[in-house]
Amino acid sequence: MFVRHILTAAVAVIVGLGAAQAETIKIGVTPGPHAQVLEFVKPIAAKKGLDIQIIEFSDYVIPNTALDAGEIQANSFQHLPYLENQKKDRGFKIESAGFTLNFPLGIYSKKHKSFAEVPDGGKIAIQNDPTNGGRSLLLLQDKGFIKLKPEAGIKPSIADIIDNPKKLKFIEVEAAQTPRSLEDVDAASINTNYATQAGLTLNDAILKEDAKGPYVNIIAVRTVDKDKPWVKTLLEAYYTPEVKAFVLEKFKGAVLPSW
Repeated sequence: MFVRHILTAAVAVIVGLGAAQAETIKIGVTPGPHAQVLEFVKPIAAKKGLDIQIIEFSDYVIPNTALDAGEIQANSFQHLPYLENQKKDRGFKIESAGFTLNFPLGIYSKKHKSFAEVPDGGKIAIQNDPTNGGRSLLLLQDKGFIKLKPEAGIKPSIADIIDNPKKLKFIEVEAAQTPRSLEDVDAASINTNYATQAGLTLNDAILKEDAKGPYVNIIAVRTVDKDKPWVKTLLEAYYTPEVKAFVLEKFKGAVLPSW
């Protein structure tokens, strides 16, 4: 009996030491696919000794602010052009740790079945941040509805439009509010995570991006943390066949794995 107690105590100590070695990180996400995928990743990471706490944010600004301040250890919600623009404007010391998901952008309408049906002078809602708003304008140019200054690059603004045959009127709103704007405009450009929240799928879009492009999403971490072991563990948990299969099955092509 005495030996049994000693063995039980020893096992308890070993288990306790194992639990103490588990590392906890907070990851900021926007609601929708980013949060859903990380919920799937969470138990896989736990088996590797990494405890993920998922923190949801309702916009595209606070997750980087919180990360730069060290309030969270990583975030998963943005593509690289958006991060680079944030770093330039706000001086964030944040880096991409790896690619995650691709969200082809869509333009949606409750009033028209195709973009060709949008009348002259029609109102189009686009995101008010430079990278996503610019992305929407590039989509409209790619489909032949506007023309932009060649030097505008991947972050054009409304001021860069040099040809607008339909005389479209652009309304800039916060990305999170674009689904609500559908009632007031002819069409709205909506990021996939917000479209999903609003019950829309890419199949509902009257215009959509091709799957390939520079807007693949990333996991971002602070520059000082980029080479820490937990970052490698997080990516190993994310880049698994199980997660890839989950993304393909769950989102039916509206969200694509980038690994």
